[in-house]
Amino acid sequence: MQNLQSIMETVSGWVWGPYMLVLIVGTGIFLTFRLLFWQFRMLPLAFKQVFGKHPSHEGDISQFGSLMTALSATIGTGNIAGVATACVLGGPGAVFWMWMTALFGMATKYGEGVLAVKYRVKNERGEMSGGPMYYIERGLKWKWLALIFAFFGAVASFGIGSSVQSNTVALAVENGFGLETWVTGIVITAFSALVILGGIKWISRAASFIVPIMAIGYVAGGLIIIFTHLDLVGPALKMIFTYAFTGEAAVGGAIGAAIRYGVARGVFSNEAGMGSAPIAAAAAKTDHPARQGLVSMTGTFIDTIIVCSITGIVLVMGFIMAGSDFGGQTGAVLTVSTFNKLLPGVGGWIVTFGIIFFAYSTILGWSYYGEKCATYLLGEKFVFPYRIIYILSVFIGCVATLDLVWLFADTFNGLMAIPNLIGLLLLSGVIAKESKDFIARRKSGELY
Repeated sequence: MQNLQSIMETVSGWVWGPYMLVLIVGTGIFLTFRLLFWQFRMLPLAFKQVFGKHPSHEGDISQFGSLMTALSATIGTGNIAGVATACVLGGPGAVFWMWMTALFGMATKYGEGVLAVKYRVKNERGEMSGGPMYYIERGLKWKWLALIFAFFGAVASFGIGSSVQSNTVALAVENGFGLETWVTGIVITAFSALVILGGIKWISRAASFIVPIMAIGYVAGGLIIIFTHLDLVGPALKMIFTYAFTGEAAVGGAIGAAIRYGVARGVFSNEAGMGSAPIAAAAAKTDHPARQGLVSMTGTFIDTIIVCSITGIVLVMGFIMAGSDFGGQTGAVLTVSTFNKLLPGVGGWIVTFGIIFFAYSTILGWSYYGEKCATYLLGEKFVFPYRIIYILSVFIGCVATLDLVWLFADTFNGLMAIPNLIGLLLLSGVIAKESKDFIARRKSGELY
């Protein structure tokens, strides 16, 4: 077992190494220039699509529902623990590089959304199915690569989607309330089953209710801290921008550490390029692939530019208050203690409840991703068996030791990106063509 763990640590280090990060961010940069900075030019229209009312079109769920489903899986413990880890290992400057990753990642998420709708199909149950496996198969005609992505996605869902998340909830509840992990396991498994067994429409409804509440609640708590410590905001922002190019307070004091950990945690948090979010985007009711692409890219903005920024700025404020020292803490523990220090009696609870609901929503969103990957491999007859196995893995995660599962989850989550990024790069011409078509048809009045 020790040898297996050592092997997986090596593989995970390679998968999430500098070459992968360059590939992921490089894809975003390439699409940004290929689409002439589309994500910046079209961001106001993108948010208008998310919150506006639209005519009914073919699809399973609303555009807002598809975004909330994607965000339910995206906004997770990475927004709390991941940002803290980046700040400790990369210094305050890592926050700046998280922002850069998100700004280019918006182009990647846009491209994923476009291709998801462009190449989606209707399955035998009358539901939409789409995502990287479909645009790789139908766009590139590479069935073998589509099968590889689906396999990685199905395996990853049981780790990063279910057991790892439920384990995080169980430990947070045990530390915060003293409740046994198996009790939490029964509760969270039951609540997960109620939603997951209902399919994408139930998942979408649950996500549309949970995600806005949890995100607004967490951001509101962070903003209260910021506005009650305005004297620290200026120095914090100055430190973030300065340390981004000096590497001060980073491991080894190197600028490379700030870039590496900022980019890595940014990618892990918003999942741009991972290929998971377009699976939800494919289910949206929309009249044009580019319209859903616009909606999809707002997810990266919300996840990193808003939610992760709140965590990062508050952590750097705490860093300054403590005399430029994180006190030897990292991960969620550091975020909890910092929020508690800057907002006594309440801050720690905001983070604790954030962890619980962020993790629970991730369980719901990833159940849909994994289901679509599994049914692509094994057929629609496997829908119900997959849901049962996934629900059981939620309980197992609460009561098991998951060191090795974490490594497997991290590795397969990263491996998903390789076939997806190949598809995005080779089909970038299709993304550009659909974007031009969308603009032309809106100008002619054919589309609203």
